[in-house]
Amino acid sequence: MTIDTQTRDDFIQNNLGLVHACAGRFRGRGIEYDDLYSAGCIGLLKAYDGFDRGRGVCFSTYAVPVILGEIKKLFRDGGTVKVSRSVKELGLKINAVRERLLKQTGIEPGVARLAQELDSTPEAVAFAIRAALPAISLTPENSDEPGKELDIPVDSPEEELSDRIGLAEVMQNLPEEDRLLIRLRFYAGRTQSETASLLHTTQVQISRRERRILKQMRTRLLE
Repeated sequence: MTIDTQTRDDFIQNNLGLVHACAGRFRGRGIEYDDLYSAGCIGLLKAYDGFDRGRGVCFSTYAVPVILGEIKKLFRDGGTVKVSRSVKELGLKINAVRERLLKQTGIEPGVARLAQELDSTPEAVAFAIRAALPAISLTPENSDEPGKELDIPVDSPEEELSDRIGLAEVMQNLPEEDRLLIRLRFYAGRTQSETASLLHTTQVQISRRERRILKQMRTRLLE
């Protein structure tokens, strides 16, 4: 199904691989994976709501920078996913309705039923429930190794796409002469000597410039 034929909830669910791919790039940088994932999910929702099919780009190309933006914002905000007052208020209402329905029927109400009772959407209810949950530690309880976290296996073909988009953004911000050097060396497969000849310089200078440029690119990819 395409974005036109899927429901919003189904489309988001089917594209969570993008969130895992983006969040995975920030492992081991001081914020728990579940917080990275939560921020990425917010980005995915924003990407869905802001996507314009008329631009002629695929959804993933548009969504990855938005998701990465929300995750980077998490670092700027000190590692806390900010939740609006309206979401918090909805969470309180959900708890009250849930308890009432549970007493009346003896059955745990689902998201759809809660949304119906609150005149809301299943997506909004699901997000409010997720936002109200305590953080889940990904560190094994019996592990003696500090900092050791469980690795969530994700068979995600979007991971390569995420890396490519991030690399394309960094390349775009390089000076033209640096972009040309990187293209010759790593896209055209030229040796340093061949690149030096084409750029009318020496192999030693190309080697020095290449190290400098690659260091800058690595730094920007991790920003």
